[in-house]
Amino acid sequence: MRELTVDLGDRSYPIYIGEGLLHRAAELFAKHGVSLKSPLMIVSDANVADTYLGPLEEQLRSAGYLTVSITVPSGESSKSLSVFESVITKALEAGLDRHSTIVALGGGVVGDLAGYAAAAYMRGIRFIQIPTTILAHDSSVGGKVAVNHPLAKNIIGAFHQPEIVLYDLQTLQTLPGREVRSGLAEVIKHGLIWDAGFVSWIEENMAKLLSLDPESLGYALYKGCSVKAEVVSKDEREQDLRAILNLGHTIGHALEAVAGYGELTHGEAIAIGMVGSARIGVELGAPEEVYEVTRRLFISCGLPVGIPAHYDTDAIMSAMMRDKKFKEGRMVFVVPTAIGRVEIDKNMSADLVRRTVEQLKGETGQA
Repeated sequence: MRELTVDLGDRSYPIYIGEGLLHRAAELFAKHGVSLKSPLMIVSDANVADTYLGPLEEQLRSAGYLTVSITVPSGESSKSLSVFESVITKALEAGLDRHSTIVALGGGVVGDLAGYAAAAYMRGIRFIQIPTTILAHDSSVGGKVAVNHPLAKNIIGAFHQPEIVLYDLQTLQTLPGREVRSGLAEVIKHGLIWDAGFVSWIEENMAKLLSLDPESLGYALYKGCSVKAEVVSKDEREQDLRAILNLGHTIGHALEAVAGYGELTHGEAIAIGMVGSARIGVELGAPEEVYEVTRRLFISCGLPVGIPAHYDTDAIMSAMMRDKKFKEGRMVFVVPTAIGRVEIDKNMSADLVRRTVEQLKGETGQA
């Protein structure tokens, strides 16, 4: 088992990464003081619940926990105010109190939804992240929790840190190929913003990552979580440094909103966004390899590098203007300056971004 710490003083918490950790959930919950007297609610989705919810509930009940659960539909559509309301209703019906804990068992959608419910319920109760996708190695760390509005992604949310992150690598072995590729987009992102050596390692080991080789995948997720933990420890509430974690997300979130949170996965959308950011970086003076390596990585991962031609440019630009990263009439954009380094441009030209969006419509997936 690998262990990391998100260092936030008295709100610090561990990230446990390893195989078979789900079978140790009750032990680790007890270690971190999860109450046996107050009800504990598990939030999962339809895909994950079929395999993992029953055994987890049985284990926790055997250890004396008072568990209830709610299963929400799979997919981004569950990050909505209506599904959020159903989670809160279940919490009330189950008698959750200020000492209760909400457990997120699933991917990034479940983590964001359950985390926001925990942040809002009685003005904030404890929650635990048990991610079951590769993509969620990013979203489960850092305390950003949210639901979507039809016009903007993650616009309704809070900062609410988990008690622990429990990452059982065995849960990843059943992921569909598209979800594997989508999750690796965030792994690649962590290299592109922080560690050029890790980018080279990813490129050399892409085949092993795509085949879910346990040792390679465990190392990659440990490295990705390490970057996220270090950045969050230095800037929890995104006053400055943490914004670098948004590489590719300005364009990516806009694509998700325009697509109706369904046609593109989050990883696919931000992969396109990172290729666009690399184009902008080169235009602003970064070495050409920034674009070449970024594009090559996503193609080798089987991710899209261009915007579908039927997406309307005006709609994409409008969605960007509604994003949280649009401040005081200016577009805030994370721009690569080299492989493993980025900077935050707080006065990005909207014309340059529009031109880049149009160029991305001509991108193809050929190396």
